[in-house]
Amino acid sequence: MNVLFFGPNGSGKGTQGAIVKDKFDIPHIETGVIFRDNISRCTDLGNEAKGYIDRGELVPDNITIPMILDRLNGDECKDGWLLDGFPRNLTQAKELDNALKQEGIALNIVIEMVLDRQIAKNRIMGRRLCVNDNNHPNNIFIDAIKPEGDKCRICGGDLKARSDDQDEDAIDKRHNIYYDIETGTMAAVNFYRDLSVSNNGSPKLIELDGRPGVKEVSDNLLSQLAR
Repeated sequence: MNVLFFGPNGSGKGTQGAIVKDKFDIPHIETGVIFRDNISRCTDLGNEAKGYIDRGELVPDNITIPMILDRLNGDECKDGWLLDGFPRNLTQAKELDNALKQEGIALNIVIEMVLDRQIAKNRIMGRRLCVNDNNHPNNIFIDAIKPEGDKCRICGGDLKARSDDQDEDAIDKRHNIYYDIETGTMAAVNFYRDLSVSNNGSPKLIELDGRPGVKEVSDNLLSQLAR
């Protein structure tokens, strides 16, 4: 099963993506990991990518997509894959679609986490880390996991906020790209939606309401995957 997963920062995409990964027993493919792997192995594409990264520039699609295809064609992905974090815009969606078709790789499912922009921003800025265990869920903007004061709701340990979670400019910059329906990530989502309509439901589109709690979203996801 070959899956693309979309969702804004703060939507819980990572948590739900792990459920898909476990259900189908497929690898979770992230572009950042692919870059680091190619750079560490000093591949030709990795060396090219490193030059752009060292200059603080975005790696061009003509380098990124071949790296992705190389990974998707590997033995680890022979039974499927979950691609997360790419494509980020409409151009990348079109180029990835063409590249997959040329390689004879079918895209089966596209999952979109749907969440209002302000709610997504609140969830990022509301995250609190327990000093005893970062895996203890605490968020001042989510009732189900809202701590009492500045103490962890699980163990009572002190809570702290990550500095990048409080950087509104950085959050807005990422969300500007994601919620852009003209050329950004939402334009890419709509590209796949149109593709599905024109191809009689292929790839299958799954929309997840990201507002409920983790379990409710997970139950909805598993229900739709089973259809």
